Amino acid sequence: MAEIWNPSKECMEREEMRKLQGKRLRKLVDKVYHNVPFYRKKMQEMGIMPEDIETIDDIVKLPFTTKQDLRDNYPYGLFAEPMVNIVRLHASSGTTGNPTVVGYTQKDLSVWSESIARCLAAYGATRNDIFTVAYGYGLFTGGLGLHYGVEHLGATVIPTSTGNTAKHIKLMKDCQSTALACTPSYALYLAEQLAAQGITHNDISLKMCILGGEPWTDNMRKDIENKLHVDAYNIYGLSEIMGPGVSYECECKNGSHIIEDHFYPEIISPDTLEQLPYGEQGELVFTTLTKEGMPLLRYRTKDLCSLIEGKCECGRTAVRMSRIMGRSDDMLIIRGINVFPSQVESVLLELPEFEPQYKLVVDRVNNLDTMQVQVEVRENFYSDEISKMIDLKRRLATKLQSVLGISCDIKLMEPHTIERCEGKTNRVIDNRKLK
Repeated sequence: MAEIWNPSKECMEREEMRKLQGKRLRKLVDKVYHNVPFYRKKMQEMGIMPEDIETIDDIVKLPFTTKQDLRDNYPYGLFAEPMVNIVRLHASSGTTGNPTVVGYTQKDLSVWSESIARCLAAYGATRNDIFTVAYGYGLFTGGLGLHYGVEHLGATVIPTSTGNTAKHIKLMKDCQSTALACTPSYALYLAEQLAAQGITHNDISLKMCILGGEPWTDNMRKDIENKLHVDAYNIYGLSEIMGPGVSYECECKNGSHIIEDHFYPEIISPDTLEQLPYGEQGELVFTTLTKEGMPLLRYRTKDLCSLIEGKCECGRTAVRMSRIMGRSDDMLIIRGINVFPSQVESVLLELPEFEPQYKLVVDRVNNLDTMQVQVEVRENFYSDEISKMIDLKRRLATKLQSVLGISCDIKLMEPHTIERCEGKTNRVIDNRKLK
């Protein structure tokens, strides 16, 4: 059995955990009521005062928070600490321009690193391991989140980031890395590139993959494990709550253990917003019990799953979450990046050469997600001159990449060739097959 990094919290008796959660919730509510005008106004409108929250069961009295609330309060409106105490900002893309900005205090970063260390220990990692972290570094939380967690564990980290697979393979081989953190699709792509170079599992030291950032299935897990001869584990998180490390699988691979002493989970009906019992599928909601910089009450993730109660065979007692079954909104996850169709539309509306008529065709080629943007060119800009069309494609591709954070293929369409309909237009064709 793998080491349990923090047994006092990961194996805490349920009643003791609930008391701890209640204590932390009371402190959290008092903090946001007095420090965040948005929450104070919400609570006053609902007739709630901080003293009305006594136990963790009282969480149902509190207001929900949505991604739109984060955008409406851009950039610092939901911060509960003065900027002098904020030591790092991360951000995720927004639907029409404004990203969602998340602030971290030094204590928040320490909690994050501790959370990642719990995950890594559950996978069987120790300070003797060497990690290549192939999540994106920068505003995306994946790269830096795993990076500092590996260092907190005491292991070695190679910050390869995304891109330049050839160099990644060389470093993986020469530096004898034992663990890989990346998206599931990149793990499969890496397996193909290794095979193309004639590199077998006997030529490298890889033994585990830490995978997240996009949906994947147990069949994909088996494929990755067979091709790379590793154990593949799921890691879950989202930047609004903290980043990767909100939940993690253990060697039993029977749901992901939620770090409940920091992130309190609920499942609600997306329609009625009522809390649902364990085992029922609904929308996942998190409350950040200990976050200082930007604490959130009952944040609606839009992820659909169920919660599993009961002690795991590994000895951990935390509530587990099932795999994400889908989303309650139209967000696409492309190579670990959140993409909204409305983002594409906002770019097209800024450029006079294009009609706001488009289709997004998402596929998986060589185990990597691809996205083609099919867009109509306005009649007075459409030309038979190839050079003009190439220049137009290049301009649009550059603009979209700056907004979306990923590259995409552009297919220019003649005017009036994309089907119109009077009802709700389906802008997305997702050909990916998760097997």
